[in-house]
Parts: sequence; structure tokens; C-alpha cells
Amino acid sequence: MKELIFDLSEVGLFYRKAHLFPWKSNKFWALRDVSFRVYRGETVGIIGRNGAGKSTLLRILAGIISADAGRISRANVTVTMQSIGAGFDLRLTGRQNIVLNGLLLGSDKKQIFGRMSDIIELAGVGEFIDEPIRYYSSGMRLRLGFAIAYYINTDVILIDEALATGDYAFQKKAVKLLKEKIKGDYTVVLTSHSMPLVRELCDRVIQIEAGRSLPELPVEQTISRYEASQKEN
Repeated sequence: MKELIFDLSEVGLFYRKAHLFPWKSNKFWALRDVSFRVYRGETVGIIGRNGAGKSTLLRILAGIISADAGRISRANVTVTMQSIGAGFDLRLTGRQNIVLNGLLLGSDKKQIFGRMSDIIELAGVGEFIDEPIRYYSSGMRLRLGFAIAYYINTDVILIDEALATGDYAFQKKAVKLLKEKIKGDYTVVLTSHSMPLVRELCDRVIQIEAGRSLPELPVEQTISRYEASQKEN
């Protein structure tokens, strides 16, 4: 039996809105009722329209924020999350951020420096590797983040639309490398609006609508349901 990595039951999270009417609730529920499980070695896609709560869900899985309702349990695993600016100190250079992220993910300096040239080559940021991250474009940050996630081994990789950013050549390379990870015992959870990418990579797909997870169906049926909902708007 596969090891259970994430177990979510009726998970919800709200943000507080500022308004001038104290008799009105200022809670905005980004997630209201999300339930699903992820097992070791699976690649799970999270799909849904903009504002459905996909990015918020990944941040909960990563442990960056805590849920306000429901229950979530996570195995004792190391997790890296790739999204714009995630895990980077904007004051530090790309090279320094590689070391920082590696240490935070449990690697020692010898392991990090042993992979440094590979990470820099895959990221393709050139001489900017020794410039502060704040000068990077969003694409450069995501490429560097992906390179760190690929070469600094963690149990779980969370990807928030990272493969949709950057030039086509990098996207193609990233998908190929991700497939290699998937063949191993790695667990991947990704959000994407690209249904061809979801079809190609994912064993399972969870659809989020208005902060709620819909009943899980086989991959193709879930994608069809999502595409039908898009046509209705």
C-alpha cells in the first residue's frame, strides 16, 4: 500500500476584507470545502478557473499558511514549492538563494555546491546568477526555482503554473525533466490551465470551483467537466 502524503478533509481558509460596514462579515473564503488525498509517487493536477483557490491550496500543502477550517495531515516529508517569488530572498543573489534554499530543504553545503553548476546551467540566467533576485524577471525566477527543485532532492514538488512561464524551449525541457522525476518515487502536485500538460503528466486531477473540490473523476472526465464549465462563461 502506498504511503499517504497529504490527507485533506473539508479544508477551508479565509481572508479578511476591509470595508466600512461593521454589520457585514469581512471574511472572504478562498477555500471552503476541499477534500482529497495524495499518495507517494503520484502526480496530481489541480485545475480550476482563475480565483478558484488553486494557489492558496498549494500554499497550504507547502505549510506556508494554515487552514482555518477542516483537517489536513502531512507525512514527514520535505517539500519545495515553485511559484513566482516563492522561497527567494529578493536581497540575495541567485547563487546565494540556491545555497539558502538548499539548506532550508535539508541539504548540506557540500551537496549544494556539488550541484551548483547544474542548477545554474538549467536555470539559464547567465551572468544574472550573481545579481540580486529583485532584478530577475518572473520567468528567470521560475526557471531558477525549477532548477533548484530538480537538483536539490525533496520528497514532494509543488508547482504553481511554473511550466507555463518562459520560452517554449525551456517548457519542453522542464516537462522532460519532470517526467524523469515522476518515474522515480517523487510526488508532484501542480496547478495548470494547460489541459494538454495535465493530460501528459498527471495520474489524477482534482477540480476546484469556488473554493470547493468537486467529486473526483478519471482524468479525462475531470478535464471534460472543467472545459464544459469554461464554455458556460
